[in-house]
Amino acid sequence: MNNSHGFKEELDRGLEERHIQLIALGGAIGVGLFLGSAGAMQTAGPSLMLTYFFAGIIMFYIMRALGEVAVEHPVSGSFSAHATAFLGPKTGYLTGWTYWFMWVVTCMAEITAVGVYVHYWLPDIPQWIPALLALLCMTLVNLIAVKIYGEFEFWFALIKVVTIVAMIIIGLAMILFGLGNNGIAIGFSNLWQNGGFFPNGISGTVMALVMVMFSYLGIELVGVTAGEAKNPKKTLPSAIDKVFWRILFFYVLAMGVIMSLYPWNQIGTLGSPFVLTFNKLGIATAAGIINFVVLTAACSSCNSGIFSTGRMLYNLSLQGKAPKIFSKLSSRQVPSKGILFSAIFLLIGVALNYLVPAKVFTYVTSVATFGAIWVWAIILLIQLKFRSKLSPAEVKNLAYPMPHYPFSGYISIAFLIFVTIVMYFNEDTRIALYIAPVWFGILYLSYYLAGFNKDNNDDIAVTKIDSSLSEM
Repeated sequence: MNNSHGFKEELDRGLEERHIQLIALGGAIGVGLFLGSAGAMQTAGPSLMLTYFFAGIIMFYIMRALGEVAVEHPVSGSFSAHATAFLGPKTGYLTGWTYWFMWVVTCMAEITAVGVYVHYWLPDIPQWIPALLALLCMTLVNLIAVKIYGEFEFWFALIKVVTIVAMIIIGLAMILFGLGNNGIAIGFSNLWQNGGFFPNGISGTVMALVMVMFSYLGIELVGVTAGEAKNPKKTLPSAIDKVFWRILFFYVLAMGVIMSLYPWNQIGTLGSPFVLTFNKLGIATAAGIINFVVLTAACSSCNSGIFSTGRMLYNLSLQGKAPKIFSKLSSRQVPSKGILFSAIFLLIGVALNYLVPAKVFTYVTSVATFGAIWVWAIILLIQLKFRSKLSPAEVKNLAYPMPHYPFSGYISIAFLIFVTIVMYFNEDTRIALYIAPVWFGILYLSYYLAGFNKDNNDDIAVTKIDSSLSEM
């Protein structure tokens, strides 16, 4: 399976289009939308909708850049393997391990959150018990078979989607027809009252960018599924096109409905925006319903994190950029060693939750955001390098070309650099800019100390990716 001149991925292509669409949708619609959106509203006010919209356009280009290359080269390591081939082995190494780290720290926050949500119903049970049980359950799901993971993620994501759609429909009925308000239409006036559409100026809209970008984290999971997708040349473009528009629809419309129903400056003080909306309708169990949904959102994110980290370690191992043990598949064609390795780190996260202040997890998520920005920038650079090597005839034959090339790539990279600069001016996110050089320094040193620099031939790297396509 693994040799010095190429590899063949032996993962089971058990993921159907419906799985991939909901995996990407579920990865990007997480706990942040249900609970964290209140903080972003306080920062930007109603103009938050514009922030989501413009960030969504950039994410569209990132997804299309990912899609162009992934459709031509559908491997499980996706952008790590592509970075190795088109930007060099060192970049592939840095990107793969950074993506692994990004998901591990994100899952640490999500898995510990499970304990908090279960505590709502069972206050006498220590919070670490449900957190541990959830971790064990998600790990087991990922170890059984990729199709089982796909099914779990499909239903987890569906719960979130149904809740958001229900909230939007109910909210619009309140706004337009006065449902739950004695038939008096609430209207949209809250969007421009209470300080206007830009109550905190353009600076508030800009400062919300970091929180908004974090909410899009996980959308790149489409690329990670490529190595296990049935008919990737068909399913990947379809999933990318549909997922993007749905996510943009959910975020922008959900924010618009919530801030029409309630003054933006009251939302953060009254609790979850989603709970408020259902309460306004007179649903007594609203808090319990949303708590259940948020619980599934946390499990969904953790589930996707375990999946993606296992696949990334698998592909890094095949590239010769991680211990060989991670390239071993179970009898069910699952990278079990990589999954268990990631799960061990998540156990550390469960323990840390009770040893350090809650503020640390704010810092952790900001670090995860920086990791995502790095990965997204690499995806754009891969596409630019990939396209530059193609002849006019090859460009014409691309199955899923990046629109508005090359300007879309340059603009998107500039936008990500701008977000990174914005991170410096926020006290909570600035820590990520201090941690990032340390992380990359550790990776850079380990690259040479562990001997991962010995197979540094770009032609070999390309051969490795191309050889994986022989199984298609």
